[in-house]
Amino acid sequence: METQASSEDSSAPPGPVAAEAEPVRAAPERTVDAAPIWLQRLSLFVLVLFCVYLGVLVAILPWWTRVWDQNLWIQSHPAVAQVLHMGAVRGVISGLGLLDIWIGVSEAVHYRDHR
Repeated sequence: METQASSEDSSAPPGPVAAEAEPVRAAPERTVDAAPIWLQRLSLFVLVLFCVYLGVLVAILPWWTRVWDQNLWIQSHPAVAQVLHMGAVRGVISGLGLLDIWIGVSEAVHYRDHR
C-alpha cells in the first residue's frame, strides 16, 4: 500500500506547495458611522407621518362618494368604473390603507437608535 501512496506523490506536478503559498489578505474593513440621532428620529417621524397620512387617505377615499363615484377619469372608463364601484374592491383598497397605517405605527413602536 505504501508503494501506491509514493507513486501518487511522485506524479504530482512540480510547483509551489499550497502551504508555501502567500496567504490571501482580506480588504481592510470600513467603518460606517451611523447618522446622528436627531436625523434618525426626524427620518422616523417623517416616515410615520407619511404612512399614517397616506393610509388614512387610501382607507377613506373609496367611501367618499364625491371623489370616488363622481370622478371624471373613472366615469370615462366604464370597465374600470364597474370594477371600482364593487364593494369588495373598495374594501380591499381600504384594507391596504389600514395596512399602511399599521406599518407606520409598527415602525414607530419598534424604533431603535443606531449609534
